[in-house]
Amino acid sequence: MQKQDLLYAGKAKSIYKTDDPNFMVMEFRDDTSAFDGEKMEQLDRKGMVNNKFNAFVMQKLSEAGIETHFESLLNDNESLVKNLEMLPVECVVRNRAAGSLVRRLGVDEGAELNPPTFELFLKNDALHDPMVNTSLCVTFGWATEDQLADMKRLTLVVNTVLSELFKSGGMILVDYKLEFGLFEGRIVLGDEFSPDGCRIWDAETLNKMDKDRFRQGLGSVIETYEEVGRRIGIEF
Repeated sequence: MQKQDLLYAGKAKSIYKTDDPNFMVMEFRDDTSAFDGEKMEQLDRKGMVNNKFNAFVMQKLSEAGIETHFESLLNDNESLVKNLEMLPVECVVRNRAAGSLVRRLGVDEGAELNPPTFELFLKNDALHDPMVNTSLCVTFGWATEDQLADMKRLTLVVNTVLSELFKSGGMILVDYKLEFGLFEGRIVLGDEFSPDGCRIWDAETLNKMDKDRFRQGLGSVIETYEEVGRRIGIEF
């Protein structure tokens, strides 16, 4: 399959057309951003690490019966993916209190959430990805009630699968975001799953092993991403 013109360049990934309209090439770059692009750096090996991390996780989810857009690794920094019609809504699950939940509600960081919370956010950098609800999504045409129900169901299945995966490596899946799109009318998991889009803590020390290391200036960002990957069986 032939890689063609650049379709879209985000803060950390680029998407290219191919000669098959059903598929695209997703390139993971070394660019790293936080706070809606206010903090940006290049971190060596980041694109390679996130590409392989995402491929591994997407394959695990596919084995669990979740359809994803991931097709195959092409090289260290690129993957072949289905061409989805992306829905502009992020699904967020929280197993422990952290980040914006702590700031919004004043709860203690690390508090266990039982059952886990499920939230929707509009993908809009200019508005800082505001929290929304099902009614708003339907009214403004961002997604239908049936699509949102499928997204919630799949997001919670992902939580079961990945919480156990990270637990097996001595880690806690604190929270994460997922994005979905339509492929031939079906809801399909898109975008990526990597330490860039979730929070992962060491189960014993509660040390942060995700993008908070970049946000908070803790250092050893990529080395820690690689450690997370090795603990769950990824070879870089």
